[in-house]
Amino acid sequence: MPHRPHPGLGIALILASGLLLSSQDALSKTLTAVYPVLLVMWLRYLSQNLLMLALFAPRMGWNLVRTQRPWLQLARGLSLVAITLLFYSALRYIPLGEATAVIFLAPLVVIVLSATVLKEHISRGLWLSVGCGLLGVLLIVRPGGALFTPAILLPLGAAFCFGLYQLLTRRLNGTDHPATSNFLSALVGTLCMSVLLPWTWQTPPLTDALLMALLGATAMSGHMLLTHAYRFGSAASLAPFTYMQIVIATLLGMLFFDHVPDVWSMLGMAVIILSGAALAWGQRAR
Repeated sequence: MPHRPHPGLGIALILASGLLLSSQDALSKTLTAVYPVLLVMWLRYLSQNLLMLALFAPRMGWNLVRTQRPWLQLARGLSLVAITLLFYSALRYIPLGEATAVIFLAPLVVIVLSATVLKEHISRGLWLSVGCGLLGVLLIVRPGGALFTPAILLPLGAAFCFGLYQLLTRRLNGTDHPATSNFLSALVGTLCMSVLLPWTWQTPPLTDALLMALLGATAMSGHMLLTHAYRFGSAASLAPFTYMQIVIATLLGMLFFDHVPDVWSMLGMAVIILSGAALAWGQRAR
């Protein structure tokens, strides 16, 4: 059932989503410092699948797993696995705020992929947004800086995979139910991690296992809030507020990991946020 436009409520849901997703990242940073990344990922995807089964299977039945484009769903699921693996690994070496800022290059990656793969026309203004986003990354990862290490390739790789993931999501819109897409992506992650798990198994105590399962709950809840937010406002008007997740992640990094970004990193984050906001407004104008 369509909802009346309510931008204030949409913004509130976007900010709540950013808080949940940033909290998930902070928790994963804590857990992956102690446990293998594959173990944390496995419990995260498994818990997400079980929660979605409990929430959606009673009313959707087999429609929850029916897809008209199975190969695209497989590619989307593998993209999500790559995003999680690269980003969780990055959090072992990169501060939370900076890693979050780098992965928010994904919308700019979508522009590049749209131009090179889909052969879509991209305006000069959108290309300028891409250039500004890359400048923001260069400010964060400047030669001679603390983050100028090979580890920065991990969040950059995650941003590229996230851009591909968003492009595949766009291709699936209108053919498969959003719940189906999210369930199948988590299912691909669960199966992939189940195959690899025997080589990295480490039995966690119950408390830590529950924290790993909490990752799936916060991820699902954050994305559900994000989806509902766009029912109360246009994507172009709300998209700039998704970049508040960078600010929230930075604050959580300061609070829980005692990391305060330097001036150059903060400037780079600001440039990425402004380039993303400009991109959203540019798409709104189109």
